[in-house]
Amino acid sequence: MGVWLRILLAVNFGALAAALARNGELARLPREFVELAAVVEPVVLGSLALLSAAQRGLERLARPAASAAAVVATMAVAQCFGLLFAPLLGPDFATWRPALWAALAAGLLLAWLDLRWRAHSPALAEARLMALTARIRPHFLFNSLNAVLGVIRSDPKRAEAALEELSELFRVLMRDNRELVTLSDEIALARQYLGLEKLRLGERLRVRWDIESCPPDALVPPLMLQPLLENAVYHGIERLESPGEIAIRVGREGDRVVFELTNPVAPGSAHHAGNRMALANIRERLMLFFDLEAQLETAERDGFYVVDIAFPYRKESPP
Repeated sequence: MGVWLRILLAVNFGALAAALARNGELARLPREFVELAAVVEPVVLGSLALLSAAQRGLERLARPAASAAAVVATMAVAQCFGLLFAPLLGPDFATWRPALWAALAAGLLLAWLDLRWRAHSPALAEARLMALTARIRPHFLFNSLNAVLGVIRSDPKRAEAALEELSELFRVLMRDNRELVTLSDEIALARQYLGLEKLRLGERLRVRWDIESCPPDALVPPLMLQPLLENAVYHGIERLESPGEIAIRVGREGDRVVFELTNPVAPGSAHHAGNRMALANIRERLMLFFDLEAQLETAERDGFYVVDIAFPYRKESPP
């Protein structure tokens, strides 16, 4: 959706610029722009539909070959519409022009999208992730080690297992997290984190999972759940005088994956800067991976803080 929107805006801006360049009277500009858009829009929409249908095939090609195929496909669509509109455009209309203009526009758009992709990924994604994990590590590490020390004599096996879980968690935190991971791996990591917090908080922390309709092969940004769960523990459960429950629901609705996390809020507590920073980082990483197709919304309802996330259901392509 984000790519479609940007291309449509760019092409219409180009059509407006062309109408301005050839316009003799300002009063005629709206009419000329509408007439030009009526010719251009079908070509753009037809090209986008064709390229979307051929997406899986294009993904198997090398980048130069895929770009060339996209340009040729756009030229073919433009030529078809050019021949269709030729009787309406008069005898002076050159039938070779649509393909030429389509090739030029497609080449410029591909170059712009490639520059935008290089600017945002992976450098920006890695920078956001580093900012997020830099906040996670210090207090979580100290809390977890203190929890292990608290049970090392009474339950040495549990302490040993906790240290292994902590090691696995930090191995994930410190790896190269620029690629999407499966939802099953993300849930397993979240369970390890909650197990460590359960060791520290005991019966004060209760967790309810609803993942029966969860697609385990769905691809998600790495470290999406754990920071949200950390916020739920740190800003919710720890500030309660009585036990509290974190509810996690993950499922599939059509072609989208939905995630909902709910945690109680202590009376009079406010949202801290750390909470807002984590949510802002996750929102930006969702946009980096899924563009405008991902959504993250938060709300406070009846003493509970709710985080809702939705993004497209994608899975790894077979080799």
